[in-house]
Amino acid sequence: MMADRSTEVLAERADGAGAEELLLAQPRGFCAGVDRAIEIVERAIAQFGAPIYVRHEIVHNRFVVEDLRAKGAVFIEDLQVVPAGATVVFSAHGVSRAVRDEAQALGVRVFDATCPLVTKVHLEVERLRAQGCEIVMIGHAGHPEVEGTMGQVDGGMHLVESIADVDRLQIADPQRLAYVTQTTLSVDDAAAIVAALTQRFPQIIAPKKGDICYATQNRQDAVKFIAPMVDLLIVVGSRTSSNSNRLRELAEKRGVAAHLVDGPDDIDPNWLVGVRRVGMTAGASAPEVLVQRVVERLRELGVRSVRALDGVEENVTFKLPRGLSDDAPQ
Repeated sequence: MMADRSTEVLAERADGAGAEELLLAQPRGFCAGVDRAIEIVERAIAQFGAPIYVRHEIVHNRFVVEDLRAKGAVFIEDLQVVPAGATVVFSAHGVSRAVRDEAQALGVRVFDATCPLVTKVHLEVERLRAQGCEIVMIGHAGHPEVEGTMGQVDGGMHLVESIADVDRLQIADPQRLAYVTQTTLSVDDAAAIVAALTQRFPQIIAPKKGDICYATQNRQDAVKFIAPMVDLLIVVGSRTSSNSNRLRELAEKRGVAAHLVDGPDDIDPNWLVGVRRVGMTAGASAPEVLVQRVVERLRELGVRSVRALDGVEENVTFKLPRGLSDDAPQ
């Protein structure tokens, strides 16, 4: 049935109906933290040989994970399955202190692919707890970044996912309270929760610099820019990707139909019926090769022209861990 409908849609495009233009948001796709994490796994495989054990998906993208698995990465959740003397990579989302201690006790070689912007939040949490502050973390329950950040200290942290959660907080000393955020949140949703926290706890300590990362901010700004121009937004990214889901939600909140796709096979031709202009972006863990495959699929479905919009040019890079850098002693 889908194939028949695809043929009908192709016929419509040939007759001059349907989407005329595809607009590509800028920036989109890989951020510096994702680039670094993938390179750490690839270099570890090249330097130490397969298998390399990766705790959790290195980034939340099915294509990336499958590609690295084919190269020799083994994705695990439990360090106990790692053989003695093997090499382990911690994912870009970060891990708790307990996981680090477990890896050390097992005697495995570890390379930490935690995004440096997540590590910044970890250090912030440690500093604030050392000063005697309770800490509110704004984030999504069950996300590995949240679990890793809250696991940097023993107690004294409260997870908040919504304004309603703020109302339920029980704080020992409101004069000694701070907050941090998951790096991949909706900027607008996080701001609303921060406003509620500040209203209830006027003395709450804010991060010196915002915790939501530059890539999350830039990609959400790009969606806000493109949304008024399009009838449909396609977000390339996996359903497990927090920042990709936030891009889809942001478009929907602005009245634009939006769909999250892992790749070209997820495109439903019915989405394009009655659509004149399509927009596309990609989450920070989605490679450009997937974007281009989706572009080609949309061309097959009759999109006539593709135009990349102007936007922020990102030039951020992060150093590799010692032992994998080009200049590291071998």
